[in-house]
Amino acid sequence: MENHNLTHEFPELEEKINNFKMNDEAFKKMYVNYEEVNALIEHYEEGEQNHTTDEHLTDLRKKRVHLKDDVYCYLKQN
Repeated sequence: MENHNLTHEFPELEEKINNFKMNDEAFKKMYVNYEEVNALIEHYEEGEQNHTTDEHLTDLRKKRVHLKDDVYCYLKQN
């Protein structure tokens, strides 16, 4: 399974991500939201029995992409 953690997605921004997680409330909310969605996707993908629909999983993946874009833009602008 592919790793979608933010520090894996943006290794060049790892230091900034770690700093913002500790010191920037707006970023922390985005980070937590992204990680929660990512963990939910991983849970569904790893389970032997998938307790969701393909449509729901696709929607979660789309949400993760949008959240990742928001995080990236925030990191680049700040």
